Amino acid sequence: MQYVVIYLHGFLSSPQSQKATQTLEFVRTNYPDLTIEIPELANYPKEAIKNIELCIAKHKGKKFRFIGSSLGGFLSTYMIEKYTGKAVLINPAVRPFELLGDFLGEHVNPYTQQAFLLENKHIDELRQLDTATLKPTSDYWVLLQTADETLDYRQAEIKYQDYKLSIEQGGDHSFQGFQRFLPEIFRFLLQD
Repeated sequence: MQYVVIYLHGFLSSPQSQKATQTLEFVRTNYPDLTIEIPELANYPKEAIKNIELCIAKHKGKKFRFIGSSLGGFLSTYMIEKYTGKAVLINPAVRPFELLGDFLGEHVNPYTQQAFLLENKHIDELRQLDTATLKPTSDYWVLLQTADETLDYRQAEIKYQDYKLSIEQGGDHSFQGFQRFLPEIFRFLLQD
C-alpha cells in the first residue's frame, strides 16, 4: 500500500511557507518515491475542505498521512477523524472558531496577495468541522512550543493528551527548529 502525505498550511499561509517548503525538500531528498501534496487551501473553511478532498480523490486506494500546522492542524484532525489514519500536528488550532472571531473583516494573504472577507458564516463553518472527541483508532503526534504567541498550547495538550505529545519550552507559533523533527516525523507517519 502506497502512502500519500498531505501537508496543510495554516490561516494566512500557503504552500510557500517555511515549514511547507522544508517538508517538501526533505521528502525530495530522503523519500523521492513518496507522494506529497501541499495544496493551496482556500481562505474559507468549506472551500479548504474541498481542496483537501480533491487531493484525496486523486489518490484512491492509498493510505493518507497528514502534517498540519496551526489551522492546518485543525483541518488535519477533521480529516483523520473522517477517514482514520495518522497525523503530525504542529502548534495546532484547537478552537479556531473562538480565535478567528476577532479576525472578522478584510484580509490579504501575504503569500498569494489574495484579498478575502472573513465573515461570521465562516466561523460557523469552522464550528461545524470541530471534532469534540477523537476516535481511539486515530494516531496523532502533536508538536507544541509553550511560547506560541497565537495559540494557547495547553488547549492542544488537553485535547491530544492520549496521543504522542512533544512539548518544548519557549519557541513561537511558527515552531522554531521544525526541520530537526522531519526525520522522526516521517518515520512516525510511514509506519503502520
